[in-house]
Amino acid sequence: MALKFYKPKTPGQRGKVGIDYKAVLTTDEPYKPLTIRYHQKKGRNNQGRITVRFRGGGNKKLYRLVDFKMDKKDIPAKVETIEYDPFRSAFIALVCYKDGERRYILAPDGIKVGDEIIVSENAPLEVGNRLPLKNINPGTPIHNLEIEPNGGGKLIRAAGSSGIMMGIEGKYAIVKMPSGEIRKFLADCWASIGQVSNPDHRNINLGKAGASRHRGRRPHVRGSAMNAVDHPYGGGEGKTTRGTRRPKDPWGNITGGRKTRNKKKKSSKLIIKRRK
Repeated sequence: MALKFYKPKTPGQRGKVGIDYKAVLTTDEPYKPLTIRYHQKKGRNNQGRITVRFRGGGNKKLYRLVDFKMDKKDIPAKVETIEYDPFRSAFIALVCYKDGERRYILAPDGIKVGDEIIVSENAPLEVGNRLPLKNINPGTPIHNLEIEPNGGGKLIRAAGSSGIMMGIEGKYAIVKMPSGEIRKFLADCWASIGQVSNPDHRNINLGKAGASRHRGRRPHVRGSAMNAVDHPYGGGEGKTTRGTRRPKDPWGNITGGRKTRNKKKKSSKLIIKRRK
């Protein structure tokens, strides 16, 4: 258990539950050659207009260049550090390959400093190794999964998440996603073995509103607290009911009880079972 509970010396600490980073992380400083200064967009597009609401502020942070593709094959690498990444819920690991090159990877749960990983067609089914779906046994937990071969890991990257390899059917592999969706991927797609690190992320409690502001999240305003001109739920004297039969977003689009997936999406034929 990597959770940290606080003695409430201030009101903001009374309900606070955090991660005990000292028990997990091995260094405070990132590897500078793999960091860049990232300009926060604060929810604005290239014209300066807010396109994502309730974003802004937040602490300055360096972006870590994480290698999701992991295309350095058949060269073993040793884990040097387990580090915090301010841009994601999972931890990252700095690995050093036999030829001396260093890269950041998503740290799987249970990996330790000194462990060795390898990206190979016939890599052993051990935590941190990466290989094609066609060479992974059914029932194996996987993460950092590609959507198309050699496209780089796009799926199953959040803290504590993992998919389950279910089997091979022709040129496709069947994977159960963390959402419960069961779908097909080309068997030549690559995935890493194991569950993503920091599974206790779901149990944290920020304790105070300021902790959200440090993360660049501004207050989320309820539609019913707005004026009628600003939201379908707005206006009225005192606390009023919604006034519209179906739940809607600020622009009047129906949100509750409506399937949001595009019916024309080509990958729909690859879904065997929809998520709940």
